[in-house]
Amino acid sequence: MTFPVVKGAGYILVHTPDMVIHNGTTQTTERIVNPDSEYLKKIPEYLRSFEEVVNYLPNQTYIGNMTPEELAQYKMPWYDHKSESFNRYGKFGEIMPQDEFIGLIKIADAFDLVELESEFSKEVVKKLENHEAINNELLTKIQSDTSIEEIQKHINENHAEAIYNNNKLVGCVKRAHDIDVNLTAHVMFENLVVKASGILAMLNLLHKNSINPSDIEYVIECSEEACGDMNQRGGGNFAKSIAEAAGCINATGSDTRGFCAGPTHALIEASALVQAGVYENVVIVAGGATAKLGMNGKDHVKKEIPILEDTLGGFAVLISKNDGVNPVLRTDLVGRHTVGTGSSPQAVITSLITAPLDKGNMKITDIDKYSVEMQNPDITKPAGAGDVPTANYKMIGALGVKRKDIERKELMNFVKEHGMQGWAPTQGHIPSGIPYLGFAREAMTTGNVNRAMIVGKGSLFLGRMTNLFDGVSIVVERNNGKTGEEKGASEETIKKMVAEAMREFASHLSLE
Repeated sequence: MTFPVVKGAGYILVHTPDMVIHNGTTQTTERIVNPDSEYLKKIPEYLRSFEEVVNYLPNQTYIGNMTPEELAQYKMPWYDHKSESFNRYGKFGEIMPQDEFIGLIKIADAFDLVELESEFSKEVVKKLENHEAINNELLTKIQSDTSIEEIQKHINENHAEAIYNNNKLVGCVKRAHDIDVNLTAHVMFENLVVKASGILAMLNLLHKNSINPSDIEYVIECSEEACGDMNQRGGGNFAKSIAEAAGCINATGSDTRGFCAGPTHALIEASALVQAGVYENVVIVAGGATAKLGMNGKDHVKKEIPILEDTLGGFAVLISKNDGVNPVLRTDLVGRHTVGTGSSPQAVITSLITAPLDKGNMKITDIDKYSVEMQNPDITKPAGAGDVPTANYKMIGALGVKRKDIERKELMNFVKEHGMQGWAPTQGHIPSGIPYLGFAREAMTTGNVNRAMIVGKGSLFLGRMTNLFDGVSIVVERNNGKTGEEKGASEETIKKMVAEAMREFASHLSLE
């Protein structure tokens, strides 16, 4: 059996302070329930500058300028660490400022729904002309001659969604239908943000890994949003629209959804498609969710720390046929939380971790690194959710003790050696397993990591359709250099073996 490989990864963040205020669900809900809220008044004081976001250690880890091991050398809280030595561009991707991203939203608009103020659009084009992954053909789509008065009219009279930069109105997203609640300006804004950030992730994947866009044959989009209309609310298709904008002219695609576990489902699906020979190059991609911006903002402000959920997150990963170099995805070692698994922590960990390991006759310690819910504890601890990755590693280690894979006294060493500090933004689908794939590829080609497990977990009950939990996992392994199927005996050899067996059988009969 020849397994597919992880051939490249791209990771992006977008600093969106104005979208925290105007589009994050915590803030928009507060504005409805308590419009005179002290929290809403205080938000501007707790928003970070772009420079602070770029120099934030977990963000630098996300785009590949720091490794998880290097991040672990710094004491928490990380938001207190002052540095001016980092770049917005990283090994795996980039951190984009809000004004440039608004230009990208305009690029993503295929139905003339986005209006940008003319001077603002000119400034954005000038900035993006120097962008290493965005070509001039895309930049022509940003040009606009709309006045701020026209934009204000769309907002006041036609329910358009305002777009702000530095607390200043610079554009709007118009509704796509007069009465369809799935095509309101608010929903269209959310959808365009997902698409634009997905495009940015795809462009970074292609650029950072020198991939020809025309080589991509299939795209699976796996964010938490779903686009459609009143007749098919989640019909899609983000995947093909992102492929179109990124110049993947030979690609088709579809969307996969599974709440936080969605990307790992998509990773396994992409691996299966490549291994089956249906496609040679499949990209899984996900854009960011505006709803999650400032999700824990109230707790952060209450504790007088910056609102750390001020970035959208996105990623893109290329899965290809075995090249003998890049790490392989062990499709024979897949864990799954089934309908009958149950929701206890032990049941979940058993189904996702030890069940696939048992298939491969492995111990828990045979996996060098576990990539679980890699949420940044700088964000979650002040909100009362604790250190999510560490909690996962303790559960895995405890199961290892029960299985006698490790001694009880080795539990915390296991957490340290086989676990990692969380560094991913709380964008729902983004933290779950996927953030480590870029590092895994590097560590398994030039480093000393031999195996990792990507674990995606999700809460299906959020959709109010079931109380079930969800999760899948897959083992990633260093490539042994063998790219072809194991060759069996030739047809001629088999004929000779059968003839010899028949002669022996006849000889045996004659002796009876």
